[in-house]
Amino acid sequence: MLKSLLWKLRYRSPVSAPLPVPAQPEDDTPEPTLWAPVSQACTQAQMEEPHYSYWCGQIRELPRMHRKQWEFCYILQALKTHGMLVPGKRALGFGVGLEPLAAVFAKNGVSVLATDLEPEEAKQAGWVKTAQHAHNKASLNDRAICDPETFDKLVDFRFMDMNAIDADLEGQYDFVWSACAFEHLGSIMHGLEFVINSVKCLKPGGIAVHTTEFNCSSDADTLDNASTVLFRKRDFLLLQRRLKLMGAEMEFNFNLGQQPLDLHIDTPPYSVDDHLKLQIQRWAVTSFGLIVRKL
Repeated sequence: MLKSLLWKLRYRSPVSAPLPVPAQPEDDTPEPTLWAPVSQACTQAQMEEPHYSYWCGQIRELPRMHRKQWEFCYILQALKTHGMLVPGKRALGFGVGLEPLAAVFAKNGVSVLATDLEPEEAKQAGWVKTAQHAHNKASLNDRAICDPETFDKLVDFRFMDMNAIDADLEGQYDFVWSACAFEHLGSIMHGLEFVINSVKCLKPGGIAVHTTEFNCSSDADTLDNASTVLFRKRDFLLLQRRLKLMGAEMEFNFNLGQQPLDLHIDTPPYSVDDHLKLQIQRWAVTSFGLIVRKL
């Protein structure tokens, strides 16, 4: 409660957005929760739930109001809610970079295949220079989250292009995941195709959990065909329709939150902390999580 009051004082006069954040859903959809996640945006209220602090502890970070930290907590809570973080499950990760999730999964007894772009391609894309690329398996446990023997036994690693998922992975996994990766595949359509192809890697009853960039300002104009693209509500609804045709389901909550940090748009140079929405070119953007269940 004290933290919430401090944030309200700090952001009592929200910074103007480059384009206004859209009005909330007309059907009075309540704000999303981390306790019972669906496909939803990052909001301040979720970071004030006890689940958020718990998962921050599991990835060995102090809780902070930052959307990138939220992405890890969201993925973990979504998988926990669907009964995936138990021994014997098999997981496939895409574009894993140096994220801590593979180590958390292994600590919970999950067998993991983590993948990332081939080093030369990653170097050309700038991921190596910015320390966002995994060059080997050991780098995925650099926080010592999982004991080395268990990690070595349960985690495998291979190089793979997310635009060309290896055929031998189809139908093999209980869950798949990616954290803010598929917006970098070159276009909105490439990103949507990736999500669809990732679902093909699931067993029946499996879960795909992905996070990405969401355009809060417009459901029409957006950033496409670029190194980072911004997905709109209409893109996610198109994805939902396409997945339904192949026997998979999604549930959405497009409420963007109404607390002080939900209304604050960070502008370049971005702050290190307290960063839920930011300006990319002329759009207000936040992180959005997708949960897909294969029937």
